[in-house]
Amino acid sequence: MGGGLLVAGTTSDAGKSVVTAGICRWLARKGVKVAPFKAQNMSLNSFVTREGAEIGRAQAMQAAAARVEPSALMNPVLLKPGGDRSSQVVLMGKPVGELSARGYHAGRQEQLFGTVTECLAELRRTHDAVICEGAGSPAEINLRRSDIVNMGIARAARLPVVVVGDIDRGGVFASFFGTTALLSREDQALIAGYLVNKFRGDVTLLEPGLEMLRGLTGRRTFGVLPFAHGLGIDEEDGLRVSLRGAVRESVVAPPHGRDVLRVAVCAIPLMSNFTDVDALAAEPGVIVRFVDRPEELADADLAVIPGTRGTVRALSWLRERGLADALARRAAEGRPVLGICGGFQVLGERIEDEVESRAGVVDGLGLLPVRIRFAPGKTLARPVGSALGEPVAGYEIHHGVAEVLGGEAFLDGCRVGSVWGTHWHGSLESDGFRRAFLRRVADQAGRSFVPAPDTSFAALREEQLDRLGDLIEQHADTGALLRLIEEGMPVAGAPFIPPGAP
Repeated sequence: MGGGLLVAGTTSDAGKSVVTAGICRWLARKGVKVAPFKAQNMSLNSFVTREGAEIGRAQAMQAAAARVEPSALMNPVLLKPGGDRSSQVVLMGKPVGELSARGYHAGRQEQLFGTVTECLAELRRTHDAVICEGAGSPAEINLRRSDIVNMGIARAARLPVVVVGDIDRGGVFASFFGTTALLSREDQALIAGYLVNKFRGDVTLLEPGLEMLRGLTGRRTFGVLPFAHGLGIDEEDGLRVSLRGAVRESVVAPPHGRDVLRVAVCAIPLMSNFTDVDALAAEPGVIVRFVDRPEELADADLAVIPGTRGTVRALSWLRERGLADALARRAAEGRPVLGICGGFQVLGERIEDEVESRAGVVDGLGLLPVRIRFAPGKTLARPVGSALGEPVAGYEIHHGVAEVLGGEAFLDGCRVGSVWGTHWHGSLESDGFRRAFLRRVADQAGRSFVPAPDTSFAALREEQLDRLGDLIEQHADTGALLRLIEEGMPVAGAPFIPPGAP
């Protein structure tokens, strides 16, 4: 049986995904055969594995950090929100139905526990180590009975747990102590210690607090990770993207030509796989921002409508906000528009949806000669092809089936004038195609923008993952972490901190 560790957090977005990826890359560089694992993930940002399974993009990136091929074993349960109260349940990479939050936590979640533990056992059997990521906080005492992703899986697999806290938010000592003290005696026995994330300043000023925390809890701190820009891996929740001119965490390099190229991404509801624009943001001189007002499209050289879990809802939102009219004006003026997946669907003439929204027949924006019919089965694929004279690879995740009635062929979609549409996510990560597309956009926008000839998106991703590995190697007690992963918790466990779970 391989070693293991669960990376939990005091809150959502404390840095669990980053720390898990960093530990995976550090171990992989040591020659350890390591795999990531997240029992249950709630995310609109997903990926298709080589065998055609849908998993969270964060787990796909963690697999890349571990230098292993991603698989459904690494994320057996994926929840894709369709609103505030319901989600599509994806089990072992395939959708199995829609459930309300109450219905999921009232029984369905516990039914999946056997699948989750079997997947983890298989990964541990075939790898030297498995680094598991929790979700939210392990101290969500209202959900502990049905938990399969935090202390539930830690207890079942006897995994030691390291709790990550975001000190940049403030209150990290109270969060560490409170998280531990709200767990039952049996759960507390598996909490090995803490990892401080996003620290700014002189670490010696923090050390007295860490010593006091150890005195109060009997648990050590395994490291203090400094605050650093651009270290995030693919976010899990598109709903948390700021709508007010947010810029992806990319270094904006000077343009290769005379002009910059401005990209405005419409921040539609239930936005999914918004990481499609990461490859654009990685290009020197390309400035990417998310927008929700028509005036914010005015100076954009390229408008992008990204994927969504609610195509009809996104269409209504675009109309309500005045963005639909702004996009139509762009098309009439020959200014570039790109629709990806759900964004491609809203550009069409008509949408027939008895699956996702059950709205029936709805008129699209009419900017592309395409009709969409939503099918009960989901298309999950890893297509390859060519466009603009360059090879392209991507992945597809959609219920909508497109009937293309005209225009120029573009991947699986079409182009009419300056309006482009495709179901392919990830196509812009193909370097040659991205450069050719940006040259077309620059020509249509009248910009003297020239793509850099040597930008490799794959190489930039590798550099980012190496930085995560460096973060662990340079700022964590790797010797202690390795012993914890290989040997687990002592039989006696860690001390109990009252009051414990009620």
